Amino acid sequence: MTAVTVLAALAGSPGPAQAEQPHAVEPLRATDDNPFPPGWRIDGEGGTRELVWRAPKAVPMGDARVEFRTGDRLLGVPKPARDGRTFRLALGETRPKQLKHLQVTAAGRRLDTAADDTHRSGSRVARMPAQAPANGVDPGRPGPYRTVTGEYDLDPVRLPGYATPVEMTAEVVAPKGATGSRPLALFLHGRHGTCYKPGSEDDVTGDWPCADGYKPIPSHLGHLRDQQLLASQGYVTVSISANGINAQDLETEDAGAQARSSLVRQHLARWADWSTHRSLAPAVVRAAAKADLSRVLLVGHSRGGEGVNRAAMDSLYPPQAAEDGYRGPVRWKVRGTVLIGPTIYGRNPVADVPSVTLLPGCDGDVSDLQGEDFVDGTRGISRGTALHSAVYLVGANHNYFNSEWTPGEAVAPARDDFRDDPEQPDPVCAPGAATRLNAAQQHKAGATYIAAAARLFLAGDDRVRPLLDGSGKRAPSADPARVLTHAVGGRRDGGFLPDGGAKVSGARLCSAIDPDPAVACLDPETPGSSPHFASWETEQETGRGAVDLKWSAPGRAARITPAEPLSLRGSQKLALRVFVPPNTTGTKFDVSVTDSRNRRVTLGRVEVAGLPGSAATASYWAQELRVPLSAATRAGLDLRHVKSLDLTPRSRSGRAWLMDAWGWAPGTPAVQAAALPRVDVGRTIVKEGDSGTRTYRVPVEISGHGSGQVRVYVLDPDGGRAESRLVTVRPGSDAVDVPVEVKGDTAYGDDVEHDIAVKAVRGAVVGRYRGGVTVENDDPEQVITLSPVKDRVTEGETLTWRMSVDVPTAVDIWQPVRVLPVTEGAELSTKDVDPQWLKDSSGDVPDPERPLSEARLWVWLNIPPGSTGVDFVVPIVRDRAAEPTESMRLALTDRHAEPLPDGPVLTGTVLDKP
Repeated sequence: MTAVTVLAALAGSPGPAQAEQPHAVEPLRATDDNPFPPGWRIDGEGGTRELVWRAPKAVPMGDARVEFRTGDRLLGVPKPARDGRTFRLALGETRPKQLKHLQVTAAGRRLDTAADDTHRSGSRVARMPAQAPANGVDPGRPGPYRTVTGEYDLDPVRLPGYATPVEMTAEVVAPKGATGSRPLALFLHGRHGTCYKPGSEDDVTGDWPCADGYKPIPSHLGHLRDQQLLASQGYVTVSISANGINAQDLETEDAGAQARSSLVRQHLARWADWSTHRSLAPAVVRAAAKADLSRVLLVGHSRGGEGVNRAAMDSLYPPQAAEDGYRGPVRWKVRGTVLIGPTIYGRNPVADVPSVTLLPGCDGDVSDLQGEDFVDGTRGISRGTALHSAVYLVGANHNYFNSEWTPGEAVAPARDDFRDDPEQPDPVCAPGAATRLNAAQQHKAGATYIAAAARLFLAGDDRVRPLLDGSGKRAPSADPARVLTHAVGGRRDGGFLPDGGAKVSGARLCSAIDPDPAVACLDPETPGSSPHFASWETEQETGRGAVDLKWSAPGRAARITPAEPLSLRGSQKLALRVFVPPNTTGTKFDVSVTDSRNRRVTLGRVEVAGLPGSAATASYWAQELRVPLSAATRAGLDLRHVKSLDLTPRSRSGRAWLMDAWGWAPGTPAVQAAALPRVDVGRTIVKEGDSGTRTYRVPVEISGHGSGQVRVYVLDPDGGRAESRLVTVRPGSDAVDVPVEVKGDTAYGDDVEHDIAVKAVRGAVVGRYRGGVTVENDDPEQVITLSPVKDRVTEGETLTWRMSVDVPTAVDIWQPVRVLPVTEGAELSTKDVDPQWLKDSSGDVPDPERPLSEARLWVWLNIPPGSTGVDFVVPIVRDRAAEPTESMRLALTDRHAEPLPDGPVLTGTVLDKP
């Protein structure tokens, strides 16, 4: 059997390449046997296989998790080495032949290749959206109060799953002289470097606590300006530090969401104590106005956004005690959340807590703008009265919402997270582009919309709602930023949704996530992406879709017919969320509705232009378009029984996607959280055993109240598609029943994870969304030997060695061999071997002629399942030159190309052809 080689080049001879070291290493090269792109290899010691990718330069620590994918399918989340360049993922049962179309992504952004903008039409120039009319109330203006500022630093707390205690440090900014109890706004920063070396330009680590000579990065001080604005308006604010979580959340399945929730609630519990016992409070808290814990706003940036969402959930629907870092009573009420460029790995928004999600158009970290699911993912889950707003800020990046992550303002090294190529500057997001905001403009706009949320959710001032709910008003304080909004919930009724049995004619009902381009809403080859279609744990999802309209002539209507007629009674307008390709203009539709008596009325015409976008942005984002229902009322249409919605294109040609449409009325209703069941998935770790078959079940806890529906995805550990099913859940039941059959054996193999992922569909919440049964191999590693098959040949023949194990292997075994310098006599040169073999095995070429050991020959051999060995073959060329006897040496090595200390070093000898 021939070797399946995976090529890893040495950085030179004799010094071996070390994957965790920062010096330059030659990239991998693809061959017929090795289909991997540059930078990839399969690694492993003793048969434990890892997929390894080495980046050309360090990948900064950020909020978006690095993921390995094969096409659209998630392989897993690799672990980074300390060099910031090397990432490793245990492969389990995944076979090398399944590792096709490898990609490294972070929030949908490719890290292993540049964004392809070659398909962008030259006629589609990015244009700044028109400035909206000013709102009557501007929440970005400072209020009348002077402020008091100070820090508290309490004893650190221990959180489940975290070896090192987490700090309880916070910065308080509060109004001075304010009477009565004041609402409380708590800020939680995102995932960033934790420590820095003063005086250095880039010496940042993810350690905790910080090593000697390093200082903590004060990420919690990055929201001081936001806090000062709110405090001047009468709110008590506190920004908490989470460096201890950032340094340890890589080992957690939920990317730290539960830990961040626990930390938030630990601080809220202290504030609840201090509101009752003021004398026990830190000095800055005693100097501030008393906090009203019945009116709390949680503000989170990036992973902090997902963390405060989980804190809002855990405050309403308690988590499993064993997983929770706070187990006391809930003595506060979360009235709303603000989520800034957030992650939402769990796809589990809290439907009954109002939210505002800021989506930065030039986000270079959470670049898929997955936080849109804090809006989209709430539809149909609960009562629908909580307002969920998305605020799209054209030209904003990820980091500049935090001044401690902003160059020129931060005490530690900082950067612009939107990575731009100076030779091919991005037309939308390059610094200096007309559509790009500078740091001061972005931070001011962010503070304004945080204040708008506080004023609406905490103060109940409905006059700021038009800034958040798609009404098309602007806050002058945020100028010159162009800000667009849409929303669901609030006073919206009768939703036309693509899912839930709706029928579509004249257009295509498409799926947000599907590997088939004919089914997917957006072709994967399309430059740019859509926040509405951000990928999740599976390559195919059920229940996420849109209506895809494409036309080459005006006049043909697309009709959406829900399973049952809808009521628009009490609504003033029909609000549609529609997006068109970026940089396009002049897309027009007539909007019509038909009632159950087949009376059809055209409500009016809407026009929409695409957002500024490029291949690097997620600009396929829906804008809210509204048409009055007055024409339907005048025509006597039965608005209690509307059976269909028509969109009739009036522009000559185009493309558009409809996310949904709702009856809309002004106002912000009171929100009462429903009593819902909560689902949490755990993990069981078992040994495979030596014989017999055992059945285990994925641990799932259902708590809370009532009944609801969730969709359970059973993920194939061998890399195939996930199977899904809709499950009705009730507290205490075993409704989510996923058995895992484990067969014992005595053959060495890989650990295998049998996982599920769960999403809420209706009337339920999901906390810990992923878990399963991990089956650990409990058999000893097989002994690998290297022995000669043909180690003395003449020119024109082939040197051959066999790498073998005693019995057929149950898994792929990967083991590297390295060509070493000879210790005596003449060594084979790069011109003594077949040049194609040399290129395939090392990426090197024969010229200039040099000893073979200097050709960076470090080759990974594969013994496939069911086999006992593989041959390493070196073809020798025949030449006419008279030469002495030559030789080469070969040894098994570890993953760093060092010869195994107890392994043999074998010699192959080549005689001159007579």
